[in-house]
Amino acid sequence: MQVHFQEETLTDILNRLPVRSLLQFKCVSKYLKTLIDDPIFRKQHLNRAKNDQNSQKFLFYTCLLLEDRCSISCYPLSSDQQVGVRELDFPSNLKPQYCDVYCCCDGLVIIKVYENNPGRYSFLLWNPSTGESIELPSSKFSPVEEYSTCYGMSFDSANDDYKILRIPKGWNEYCRDVPGEILSLKSGYWRKIDAYPRKILSRLYGIHSLTIIHGAFHWVAMSRDTCFVVSFNISHEVFGEIIPLPEKMWLANGHIGVSELGGMLCAYTNGYYQRKRTFKLWVLKDYGLKDSWNEVISIVDPDIIIASPKYKFPDGEVLIWCEHFEGEEGEGNSFRTQRGPFTLLPRGNFQNGFAFTESLISPRLLIT
Repeated sequence: MQVHFQEETLTDILNRLPVRSLLQFKCVSKYLKTLIDDPIFRKQHLNRAKNDQNSQKFLFYTCLLLEDRCSISCYPLSSDQQVGVRELDFPSNLKPQYCDVYCCCDGLVIIKVYENNPGRYSFLLWNPSTGESIELPSSKFSPVEEYSTCYGMSFDSANDDYKILRIPKGWNEYCRDVPGEILSLKSGYWRKIDAYPRKILSRLYGIHSLTIIHGAFHWVAMSRDTCFVVSFNISHEVFGEIIPLPEKMWLANGHIGVSELGGMLCAYTNGYYQRKRTFKLWVLKDYGLKDSWNEVISIVDPDIIIASPKYKFPDGEVLIWCEHFEGEEGEGNSFRTQRGPFTLLPRGNFQNGFAFTESLISPRLLIT
C-alpha cells in the first residue's frame, strides 16, 4: 500500500532530516530530487539547521608532516560521545600536502589546498557536507601572500548574494598600504574597498577569520597606540563606527582578537596578568555600548601561547583552540573549554578547525 503525502507535509518532513539522508533520498526518485534541489527548500533547510544542535559540526584539519600529507575530518559538536566522526575527501583532484581553511559560512568553506608540487594549489569554495566545490577567482590587486591575509564570508540579504572580504593582517608597515578587497559571488570578481577614513593598521595576528555579526565584518585595528574594533557593513560596503575594546583589556605585548559567540560580539586576549600567562574573554552584552563589556572567562595556563574561541555550546561552555609551547611530545595544538581539555578533538601539531552548520547550499550555483 503506497502512502502519499501532500507536498507541504513532505517538505516539512524533509526539512528535519540531516544532509546525508537528503543526499540519499535524491537518488530515490526525480520528484524527491526536484524538491531537495529547490533553492527555496535549501534555504529553509539551512535556517532550520542553524537552530539544530545535531547540525552543528566541527571541520578539523591537520598536517601530517611525517606522512607528507594533510587530513580533514568532520566531528560532531557533542560532548556525550564521539559518534559520527568521518574523514572527508579533499575538494580537489590534487594530492594535498597542506591546506589552509580560512572561514566558514552557511555550510560553505573557503579553503586552499596545496599539492606536493611547489606552487600548485586550488583556491576553493567548498561544501564539505555535499562535496561540491568551485574554484574562486584570484585577487588581481594585492601582492600579499595568503598567510598574511584574513578572510570573512557572509550572506548579503539585501542583495541576495554572498560576499567575501579579504583584509591584510598588517603586521608590518608594508601591509598598511595594501587595500582590502571584496568579492561578490554574483559578480565573480574582486573589487578594492575604500580605505578607512583615517590611517589604521589591522591587527589580525592570532585571528583565524573575520567576525560576522549585525550585518558587518569586524576585526581589530590600531591607530597610534590605541586598539579598537573596526566594522565594515556587508550590504552597503562602508565602514561603521569604531567600537572601543574593554577598558581592562591588557593590549601591550598580547595577542588580541574578536569573535562571535552565541550571536554576541566577543573580545579576547592572550598575555600576562599578574605575571601569569592568561587567556581572557569578554562579551559585549549590548552591541555598540562600550560600557557593556563583561569578562566571562579567565584561564591561567603557562603553556598557552595563543588561544582563540571557536564555538559556544548550549550549556555556555566555550570551545577554545590553543597553541602551546611544545613539550616533550611536541604536541603544539589542542582544544579545551573553560573547564578543561576537550577530548573529543585530538591534540597534535599543525591543526585547527572551524564550527559550521551542515547545509545543502551549492557553491556552483552562487558564482555566475
